Amino acid sequence: MKNEHKGLAGIVAGRTAISTVEATGSGLFYRGYSINDLAEHASFEAVAYLLIHGALPNEIELGHYRQKLQSLREIPGALKLMLEHIPSAAHPMDLLRTGCSMLGTLEPETKDNPAEEIADRLLACFGSMLLYWYHFHRSGKRIHVTNDEESIAGHFLHLLHNRQPHGEEQRAIDVSLILYAEHEFNASTFTARVTTSTRSDFYSAICSAIGTLRGPLHGGANEAAMELLNRFKDADGAEHGIMKMLEEHQLVMGFGHRVYKQGDPRSSIIKAWSKKLADHHNGSTLFEISERIEQVVMREKNMYPNLDFYSASAYHYCGIPTSLFTPIFVIARTSGWAAHIIEQRRDNRLIRPTAEYTGPAPRPFPNNEGIQ
Repeated sequence: MKNEHKGLAGIVAGRTAISTVEATGSGLFYRGYSINDLAEHASFEAVAYLLIHGALPNEIELGHYRQKLQSLREIPGALKLMLEHIPSAAHPMDLLRTGCSMLGTLEPETKDNPAEEIADRLLACFGSMLLYWYHFHRSGKRIHVTNDEESIAGHFLHLLHNRQPHGEEQRAIDVSLILYAEHEFNASTFTARVTTSTRSDFYSAICSAIGTLRGPLHGGANEAAMELLNRFKDADGAEHGIMKMLEEHQLVMGFGHRVYKQGDPRSSIIKAWSKKLADHHNGSTLFEISERIEQVVMREKNMYPNLDFYSASAYHYCGIPTSLFTPIFVIARTSGWAAHIIEQRRDNRLIRPTAEYTGPAPRPFPNNEGIQ
């Protein structure tokens, strides 16, 4: 295997009609629609419907879909009990992986509960699951879902803060969910398709994807970006610190991308929302630190920020704890994972690549009774 294909870089591993990255690496499209248009004009619910059900909903269909998702927010009592027994020190991604698996035992995939229905169920209740555990282990409070907010973004913020969310915060989270919803054959999506190719169930494929997204080189990068930002008190301090990191050849999380060589098209969208939120909260320091880091890394390494970098400050301005950043990614990407699971099943073949062997040549087994 040639070195340029390490990590399957450049290898076409399948066909999909769900999303594509423009040949130049500068654009992203969900079923033909530009991510810029979707982020400007659509809601996350409309985008989830597009990905899972194949077409943008009309006004009536979207209204019914929102009502359906609202009706699916509550989680079973047995699942709540399990969430109470998961340690408070556990990573929230472990909570979602375990909670998804538990729900699969309570509401298994059947002919009467097919993939599309499970996808909607998980989209609706992942936030409830996450925040039930979060509040129980911090205050002992057993929270209840609310139907005061029709959107998944609004519901998440309402459960987290126990108040109706501000309009700009809600829309910022809504847009971030759109941006994170789908991204072709990324690591977690490919993992979901591999699991699906074995004819495993829907929940197993989602659990596989969550485990993959947990890694800092994939979904966990937004948490790492926030940890980086928290090191600095101002923009000048950030420039000094980043220069030192680069001199020591340390990785600056939130920059660079396997696919995008001319900049992540999602980054400018979430950056604009980070700026709006900074102005809304009269707290520009964090945004200024972020922007200075972007300038330094671009100047010194010619590397662009990816979606994770400015998502960190946007989420922080919305009062979201850093440990919950990647779980929000899960909520969004469940729509994309579901679409790929459904697509894989329609034209399935077991995914089983070959490997180039680099071990020793065939050799005789030693004649030594002592090793028996």
